[in-house]
Amino acid sequence: MNQAQTSSGPILTTDGVPLKVSLKKAERINKIRAFLLVSPLLIFILVTFLIPIGDMLARSIDDRQINTVFPKTFEVYKKWDRQDLPPEEVYKTMFFELKNSEGYSVGKASTRMNYSKSGWKSLLKKSKRKFKKIEEGPYKEKMIASDKKWGDPEYWKAIGQMVDPTTMGYYLNAVDLKFDSSKNIVQQKKNRRIYNKTWIKTFKVSVLVTFFCLILAYPISYLLATLPMKYSNLLMICVLLPFWTSLLVRTVAWMVMLQQKGVFNNLMVMAGLIADENRWQLMYNQTAVIIVMTQILLPFMVLPLYSVMKTISPTYMRAALNLGASPLHAFYKIYMPNSVPGVSAGCLLVFIIAIGYYITPELVGGKDGQMVGNWIAYHLKTTLNWGLCAALGAILLGVMTVLYWAYNKIVGIENIKLG
Repeated sequence: MNQAQTSSGPILTTDGVPLKVSLKKAERINKIRAFLLVSPLLIFILVTFLIPIGDMLARSIDDRQINTVFPKTFEVYKKWDRQDLPPEEVYKTMFFELKNSEGYSVGKASTRMNYSKSGWKSLLKKSKRKFKKIEEGPYKEKMIASDKKWGDPEYWKAIGQMVDPTTMGYYLNAVDLKFDSSKNIVQQKKNRRIYNKTWIKTFKVSVLVTFFCLILAYPISYLLATLPMKYSNLLMICVLLPFWTSLLVRTVAWMVMLQQKGVFNNLMVMAGLIADENRWQLMYNQTAVIIVMTQILLPFMVLPLYSVMKTISPTYMRAALNLGASPLHAFYKIYMPNSVPGVSAGCLLVFIIAIGYYITPELVGGKDGQMVGNWIAYHLKTTLNWGLCAALGAILLGVMTVLYWAYNKIVGIENIKLG
């Protein structure tokens, strides 16, 4: 007898283990095996996606690079009423912490202080050398004598923006706001209000590029889906051809075509459509960014549309026509609703790529075509303001998350199809 069952006892396996316990053990082993199979992918996502995003979010509020250099100064600074100049105690503490600190740490701190008030970096660098000659107080007078900036209240008030180890200042800066010396939120100076315009420009360009890609890709995808296979394959090669060419090469080719002495303007002059002295300015502006990005991102709209349109049976349209509908009405009522999943997928994909684009606006946009991605790259390479870079990236991530949530509520993310 392989299994034994009594009216009062459980069902047992051949080795005498209760069947329920054996099934739970087998299920647990299967779960462990499945987890081990997907663990390489989980580790890859963790290392390349989740950890960088977490680090970016942490950097966007981290202000410890200065708090660890001048901790005692910050403690006595908090007692100051922010009127006129600080007392002798603040000067004395700053003097000794600056004099005894390492050059590397002072460099990091001065970079951060420069974000709040330009001139701190050079002030600390010069003062650290001069302070070696000062042996005794009063330190306030001697520090001001060594550099008049130590007697400027605006420099001292700027420190008030950095007294806490965490800050929302980078996020405020990303939308043209800032903290004043009393931690009140105020607008940036007029000549420093650049980011709100950039945000508006970024969304405008992304929406226009998505719209133009949809207008161009829809008839192309329709042809690909309805033509005989030998012709549609040929057209598909033309669609995929840009993928086989370097993005940089394609962008440079557009620069040659769109410049005032380029191919397009030359053809317009030769055709007599414009005068030679009235050549169109199609480079280093938003127009160039929209044109080039539309061409580059067009395949990302065509492929989702084609993959969905290919699954739409031609009998639907024939049935509508047989029932008396005109071709245009049948297309509008039958074909277009069935292609909505492809439209959704293509628009979402193109918009997400466009909103964070960097190379094309950098090459063809000029000052008028700069987007948020260009400012992130600028601060990463030039100003080394990683906190502001992280804040800009976090806002971009947050906006896309909100748009994704809204899209899911209105359309339903389950309706997106890539084929």
